[in-house]
Amino acid sequence: MELTLAQKDALTELINIGYGRAAAALSEMTGYRIHLEVPQLALLDIEEVAPRLRWMMEGEVVCVNQVFSGSIAGNALLLLEQPAALILSQLINDVDAKWEVTSAEHRETVMEVGNILLNPCLGVFGNLPKVQVSFTLPELQLDSIDGVLRSTKVEDEQLSHALMVKTHFHLRARNVSGYLVIILGLTSLVRVLHELDRWQEGLGQ
Repeated sequence: MELTLAQKDALTELINIGYGRAAAALSEMTGYRIHLEVPQLALLDIEEVAPRLRWMMEGEVVCVNQVFSGSIAGNALLLLEQPAALILSQLINDVDAKWEVTSAEHRETVMEVGNILLNPCLGVFGNLPKVQVSFTLPELQLDSIDGVLRSTKVEDEQLSHALMVKTHFHLRARNVSGYLVIILGLTSLVRVLHELDRWQEGLGQ
Protein backbone atom coordinates (compact mmCIF):
# COMPACT_ATOMS: atom_id res chain seq x y z
CA MET A 1 0.00 0.00 0.00
CA GLU A 2 1.28 3.47 -0.86
CA LEU A 3 0.23 6.98 0.06
CA THR A 4 -1.17 9.14 -2.69
CA LEU A 5 0.49 12.54 -3.06
CA ALA A 6 -2.63 14.18 -1.58
CA GLN A 7 -2.59 11.81 1.43
CA LYS A 8 1.11 12.40 2.01
CA ASP A 9 0.60 16.17 1.86
CA ALA A 10 -2.34 15.95 4.27
CA LEU A 11 -0.40 13.79 6.75
CA THR A 12 2.60 16.09 6.55
CA GLU A 13 0.36 19.08 7.26
CA LEU A 14 -1.30 17.37 10.22
CA ILE A 15 2.02 16.21 11.71
CA ASN A 16 3.40 19.72 11.25
CA ILE A 17 0.55 21.01 13.42
CA GLY A 18 1.63 18.55 16.12
CA TYR A 19 5.28 19.51 15.67
CA GLY A 20 4.40 23.19 16.13
CA ARG A 21 2.63 22.45 19.41
CA ALA A 22 5.46 20.18 20.59
CA ALA A 23 8.16 22.75 19.73
CA ALA A 24 6.26 25.46 21.63
CA ALA A 25 5.91 23.19 24.68
CA LEU A 26 9.60 22.20 24.60
CA SER A 27 10.66 25.83 24.20
CA GLU A 28 8.54 26.82 27.19
CA MET A 29 9.99 23.94 29.23
CA THR A 30 13.62 24.80 28.47
CA GLY A 31 13.59 28.57 28.03
CA TYR A 32 15.32 28.08 24.65
CA ARG A 33 13.78 28.28 21.21
CA ILE A 34 13.42 24.77 19.85
CA HIS A 35 12.58 24.18 16.22
CA LEU A 36 11.29 20.89 14.82
CA GLU A 37 11.98 20.54 11.12
CA VAL A 38 9.25 19.89 8.55
CA PRO A 39 8.87 16.10 8.68
CA GLN A 40 9.97 13.63 6.05
CA LEU A 41 7.57 10.72 6.16
CA ALA A 42 7.18 7.33 4.51
CA LEU A 43 4.61 4.53 4.73
CA LEU A 44 6.29 1.14 5.12
CA ASP A 45 5.12 -2.45 5.28
CA ILE A 46 5.83 -3.74 8.78
CA GLU A 47 8.54 -6.08 7.44
CA GLU A 48 10.48 -3.07 6.12
CA VAL A 49 10.63 -1.18 9.41
CA ALA A 50 13.43 -3.04 11.22
CA PRO A 51 15.83 -3.17 8.23
CA ARG A 52 15.24 0.53 7.51
CA LEU A 53 15.86 1.53 11.13
CA ARG A 54 18.94 -0.70 11.45
CA TRP A 55 20.36 1.00 8.36
CA MET A 56 19.81 4.47 9.84
CA MET A 57 20.55 3.83 13.55
CA GLU A 58 23.35 1.95 15.29
CA GLY A 59 23.37 -0.15 18.44
CA GLU A 60 20.77 -0.04 21.17
CA VAL A 61 18.27 2.79 20.94
CA VAL A 62 16.36 4.83 23.49
CA CYS A 63 12.64 4.50 22.78
CA VAL A 64 9.58 6.20 24.22
CA ASN A 65 6.66 3.91 23.43
CA GLN A 66 3.05 5.06 23.71
CA VAL A 67 0.07 2.80 22.98
CA PHE A 68 -3.06 4.43 21.58
CA SER A 69 -6.53 3.03 20.99
CA GLY A 70 -10.00 4.03 19.88
CA SER A 71 -11.25 4.22 16.30
CA ILE A 72 -7.62 3.70 15.33
CA ALA A 73 -5.15 1.71 17.40
CA GLY A 74 -1.42 1.16 17.44
CA ASN A 75 1.92 2.17 18.89
CA ALA A 76 3.72 5.48 18.63
CA LEU A 77 7.49 5.31 19.13
CA LEU A 78 10.11 8.03 19.48
CA LEU A 79 13.48 6.44 18.71
CA LEU A 80 16.83 8.08 19.43
CA GLU A 81 20.35 6.69 19.26
CA GLN A 82 21.92 6.73 22.73
CA PRO A 83 24.44 9.53 21.95
CA ALA A 84 21.67 11.67 20.43
CA ALA A 85 19.43 11.12 23.46
CA LEU A 86 22.26 12.13 25.82
CA ILE A 87 23.02 15.28 23.81
CA LEU A 88 19.34 16.20 23.80
CA SER A 89 19.18 15.76 27.59
CA GLN A 90 22.27 17.91 28.08
CA LEU A 91 20.93 20.69 25.86
CA ILE A 92 17.48 20.68 27.44
CA ASN A 93 18.85 20.69 31.00
CA ASP A 94 21.72 23.08 30.19
CA VAL A 95 24.36 20.83 31.78
CA ASP A 96 27.87 20.11 30.56
CA ALA A 97 28.45 16.84 32.38
CA LYS A 98 27.81 13.77 30.27
CA TRP A 99 25.12 11.84 32.05
CA GLU A 100 24.93 8.07 31.99
CA VAL A 101 22.22 6.65 29.75
CA THR A 102 20.65 4.95 32.79
CA SER A 103 20.66 8.04 35.07
CA ALA A 104 17.30 9.06 36.50
CA GLU A 105 17.65 12.65 35.22
CA HIS A 106 18.36 11.49 31.68
CA ARG A 107 15.50 8.99 31.66
CA GLU A 108 13.05 11.59 33.01
CA THR A 109 14.11 14.12 30.37
CA VAL A 110 13.74 11.67 27.48
CA MET A 111 10.36 10.54 28.78
CA GLU A 112 9.17 14.14 29.01
CA VAL A 113 10.42 14.94 25.50
CA GLY A 114 8.74 11.81 24.15
CA ASN A 115 5.47 12.65 25.87
CA ILE A 116 5.57 16.24 24.59
CA LEU A 117 6.30 15.11 21.03
CA LEU A 118 4.07 12.04 20.73
CA ASN A 119 0.88 13.44 22.28
CA PRO A 120 0.43 16.43 19.94
CA CYS A 121 1.44 14.38 16.89
CA LEU A 122 -1.12 11.69 17.66
CA GLY A 123 -3.60 14.32 18.80
CA VAL A 124 -3.72 15.80 15.30
CA PHE A 125 -5.67 12.74 14.22
CA GLY A 126 -8.43 14.42 16.21
CA ASN A 127 -8.63 16.89 13.31
CA LEU A 128 -10.10 14.03 11.29
CA PRO A 129 -13.85 14.08 12.02
CA LYS A 130 -14.42 10.40 12.78
CA VAL A 131 -11.10 9.51 14.44
CA GLN A 132 -11.05 9.36 18.25
CA VAL A 133 -7.81 8.39 19.99
CA SER A 134 -6.95 7.81 23.64
CA PHE A 135 -3.48 7.17 25.05
CA THR A 136 -1.79 5.11 27.72
CA LEU A 137 1.12 6.46 29.72
CA PRO A 138 4.36 6.22 27.71
CA GLU A 139 7.08 3.74 28.61
CA LEU A 140 10.84 4.10 28.20
CA GLN A 141 12.90 1.29 26.66
CA LEU A 142 16.61 0.84 26.10
CA ASP A 143 16.89 -2.04 23.64
CA SER A 144 17.88 -3.13 20.16
CA ILE A 145 15.65 -2.04 17.30
CA ASP A 146 14.38 -5.63 16.98
CA GLY A 147 13.66 -5.77 20.71
CA VAL A 148 11.70 -2.51 20.58
CA LEU A 149 9.62 -3.65 17.62
CA ARG A 150 8.90 -7.03 19.22
CA SER A 151 7.30 -5.19 22.14
CA THR A 152 4.77 -3.38 19.93
CA LYS A 153 1.22 -4.57 19.61
CA VAL A 154 -2.06 -3.43 18.15
CA GLU A 155 -5.19 -4.42 20.03
CA ASP A 156 -7.30 -6.93 18.06
CA GLU A 157 -5.28 -6.27 14.89
CA GLN A 158 -2.26 -7.79 13.23
CA LEU A 159 0.64 -5.38 12.75
CA SER A 160 0.54 -4.23 9.17
CA HIS A 161 2.18 -0.89 8.35
CA ALA A 162 4.18 1.93 9.91
CA LEU A 163 4.39 5.63 9.26
CA MET A 164 8.04 6.62 9.73
CA VAL A 165 8.74 10.29 10.35
CA LYS A 166 12.31 11.61 10.47
CA THR A 167 12.59 14.16 13.27
CA HIS A 168 15.20 16.94 13.59
CA PHE A 169 15.49 18.94 16.81
CA HIS A 170 17.28 22.30 16.43
CA LEU A 171 18.32 23.58 19.87
CA ARG A 172 21.07 25.99 20.92
CA ALA A 173 22.89 25.76 17.56
CA ARG A 174 22.90 21.95 17.73
CA ASN A 175 20.94 19.41 15.71
CA VAL A 176 19.68 16.10 17.06
CA SER A 177 17.89 13.55 14.87
CA GLY A 178 15.51 10.77 15.73
CA TYR A 179 12.55 8.89 14.28
CA LEU A 180 8.87 8.94 15.08
CA VAL A 181 7.29 5.62 14.08
CA ILE A 182 3.51 5.11 14.19
CA ILE A 183 2.65 1.42 13.87
CA LEU A 184 -0.86 0.49 12.75
CA GLY A 185 -2.89 -2.53 11.85
CA LEU A 186 -4.42 -2.69 8.39
CA THR A 187 -7.94 -1.78 9.57
CA SER A 188 -6.64 1.30 11.37
CA LEU A 189 -4.52 2.37 8.41
CA VAL A 190 -7.42 2.05 5.97
CA ARG A 191 -9.58 4.13 8.31
CA VAL A 192 -6.91 6.85 8.60
CA LEU A 193 -6.45 7.04 4.83
CA HIS A 194 -10.21 7.15 4.26
CA GLU A 195 -10.62 9.96 6.79
CA LEU A 196 -7.65 11.83 5.27
CA ASP A 197 -9.41 11.76 1.90
CA ARG A 198 -12.65 13.01 3.51
CA TRP A 199 -10.73 15.78 5.32
CA GLN A 200 -9.10 16.93 2.09
CA GLU A 201 -12.44 16.90 0.31
CA GLY A 202 -13.85 19.10 3.08
CA LEU A 203 -11.00 21.59 2.66
CA GLY A 204 -11.76 21.80 -1.05
CA GLN A 205 -15.40 22.70 -0.55
